[in-house]
Amino acid sequence: MSRAIDLTLAEDDVRTWCTKHKIPVSVIEPLPSGGTHLVCITGAGADEVRLRLGKQIMPEVEKRFRFYRARAPF
Repeated sequence: MSRAIDLTLAEDDVRTWCTKHKIPVSVIEPLPSGGTHLVCITGAGADEVRLRLGKQIMPEVEKRFRFYRARAPF
């Protein structure tokens, strides 16, 4: 299964949640339509996010910004 997940939550909320639950993150970026694109470092981390945040997962794959430069490292 993919380590990438699109969530309806704001970027800061996803960042805080992953830190609290010790989910190792590779990439977090905002989506143009709202919400956040999250890529976990491990499949186990992605599974944990899907299990706990299942209701906040976007049902369709969202378009991402064409060029996005992430802020300071996670």
